[in-house]
Amino acid sequence: MPEGPEIRRAADRIERAVAGRPTTRIEFAFPHLARFQRRLTGDVVASVETRGKAMLTHFAGGLSVYTHNLLYGRWYVMQAGRLPKTRRSLRFAIHNEAHSALLYSASEIDVLPTSAVDEHPFLAKLGPDALAPGLTDGALSRHLAAPRFARRPLHTLLLDQAFVAGIGNYLRSEILFVAGIHPHERPGELTGRRRLRLARAIRRVTHRSYRTGGITNDERRAAKLKAQGVRRRDYRHHVFERGGKPCFGCGAKIRRETAGGRKLFVCPGCQPAPVR
Repeated sequence: MPEGPEIRRAADRIERAVAGRPTTRIEFAFPHLARFQRRLTGDVVASVETRGKAMLTHFAGGLSVYTHNLLYGRWYVMQAGRLPKTRRSLRFAIHNEAHSALLYSASEIDVLPTSAVDEHPFLAKLGPDALAPGLTDGALSRHLAAPRFARRPLHTLLLDQAFVAGIGNYLRSEILFVAGIHPHERPGELTGRRRLRLARAIRRVTHRSYRTGGITNDERRAAKLKAQGVRRRDYRHHVFERGGKPCFGCGAKIRRETAGGRKLFVCPGCQPAPVR
C-alpha cells in the first residue's frame, strides 16, 4: 500500500496536470457515483489535498472527491487522449484539454460537499498528518503523550492512522530506527526527551521520503552508495528490507521480525530492547 509520501507525490503530479483548469469529462466506474459526472464536467479543479493515505480532489463548485488507494489503487497522469498500458480497471478519471488524471483499481471513492469533508468516516478518525505543513515536533510530541496511546506498543501504534496519518510499514521501521526506539516500547514508557525524538523522527523521515521519492536513509550516504554502483534497494533504507545485513551505523546484524502479520526490521545495536 502506498504511504503518505507516495500519495502526496501523486497528488503533486495530479495537481500540476488538472488544477486551475475546467474539466472536459469526468468518469466514475461505480454506478452510485455516475450522477456526479455531468455536474463535475466543466467544473474547475481547485486543489488536490492529501490527508495521510487519502486524497481529496476539490472542485470550485463545492464538491470534493475522496479517494483511497488501499492496496491496489494507482494513479496515472497522461496526455489527453492517451491511456496507460495496464490490465487494471479504471475507477475514476479527470480529463481536461491537455491531460488526464486516471485512478485504477481503487475501491474507496466517494463524492461529498467540500464543507463536509471533515465528517467523512475515515477522515474524521485520522490523527495528525505527518506531512502537514503546520505540524511541529512539539505539537506532535504532546499528541503522542495522550493517555489513550500510553500502553500500546509502538510497532502497532505507528500503523494506526488515528495515531499519526500517513505512516505505513516501511516508514514504521525507519522511524523507530532513526528515533533509536525499540518497536515493543510504549509511549507511556518514554521520557519527554525520547518522545520528542520520536516526534522529530516521524516528521523528518516522512518528509525525507516525500522529498527524495522514497529514500529514508541518510541522503549523503545514499548518494555515495549510489555513486559506487550499489542498487537502489540496498541503499534506500536504514533497516527496512535489510534483514541479516550490517547496520550502516553500528555494524550489528539487522533483524527481521513479524508484528501484526507484517514484516518489521530492527537494529539490536541502535534499538536495544526495553528492560521491564
